[in-house]
Amino acid sequence: MATSLKIAKSLLSPPGDTIQEHIDFIGMSQAELAERMGRPREKINDLIKGREPLTIPTAFQLEKVLGIPASFWMNSEKSYRKELYELQQQEELEKKKDWLAAFPVNEMRKFGWLPDTRQKHVLVDSLLKFFCVASTDEWERIYIDEEVSVAFRVSLAHTQSPHAISAWLRKGEIQARAIEIAEFDKKKFKDALAEIKELAFLMPDDFTKQLQSICAKCGVAVVFTQNLPKAPISGATRWFHNKPIIQLSGRFRTNDHFWFTFFHEAAHIILHGKKDIFLENVKGTAIDQEKEEEANAFAAKILLTENELQQIINAAPLDEEMIHEFANKFRTPAGVIIGRLQHLKLIPFHIGNGFRQKIDLFN
Repeated sequence: MATSLKIAKSLLSPPGDTIQEHIDFIGMSQAELAERMGRPREKINDLIKGREPLTIPTAFQLEKVLGIPASFWMNSEKSYRKELYELQQQEELEKKKDWLAAFPVNEMRKFGWLPDTRQKHVLVDSLLKFFCVASTDEWERIYIDEEVSVAFRVSLAHTQSPHAISAWLRKGEIQARAIEIAEFDKKKFKDALAEIKELAFLMPDDFTKQLQSICAKCGVAVVFTQNLPKAPISGATRWFHNKPIIQLSGRFRTNDHFWFTFFHEAAHIILHGKKDIFLENVKGTAIDQEKEEEANAFAAKILLTENELQQIINAAPLDEEMIHEFANKFRTPAGVIIGRLQHLKLIPFHIGNGFRQKIDLFN
């Protein structure tokens, strides 16, 4: 690739080639051209060799001296500089192979996040556009540097795979940008959680679309993003360009995990500040344990209050019919009841798993 780029650069023709051909044709020397243009001889030689850019004033001087329109020279210069820059960019991008190799490129191509090509310079360029950064240095400053970035408020430097995690999070931002949402209204969003809990209980086939729609009306973007290798994130919450985002992966593929994660992330939006970013199941990032416990308690209470839980515990021993009766009474999924009882170690983890509904967000 390096050899072919070198050949391509050598074949580029700067406007100076045309200048030289024309003055040769009319029998004019470089020295005479410099004199007629009022320019130093060495500057004219630099112009002809492509070392000096052909400026607008120079284009009009050439028009007067050689009789060839200034627009021709300006277009010739623009085309040459563009082709030269693109070849130089390819050379630079080819040097970023190690950076590229750190990303789960195969999966990102499979999901359509990157073009289906094996050309490394194309993939590096596509990754930079995916992250909306001008170079790999900017990506490093935003996601890796220990100093807090304006674009991303936590460093991924100590995570297992910052490249995969940053790609998953960035995809969520791209998805959120495509959702039209209202102005954020905290009270409206909090009030809507009762409607969302009913949605969790009913679980219609289009529950994901309904969830997105309800939240969008409250000013919250909910997106669903496939997990990437080495980025086993259940969910994430942050504000991006003044838009609150709840990003879910459906990682554990059961309704109890899905809805607990959603309400947990919703709690972060309602209870915590715009400057916080919360990443679930990501080791190596700073965790505010107090805020995480608040979000856990909030989600647990939405799905099943302490009073409701106590009624279930008091009715033990439980059978399947009783579980369904409590689920209908409290309008909460039976799988959620089982999950809570297992979490509290009131029943073994192998008991009641049949109550959980399977969820595949991307099938």
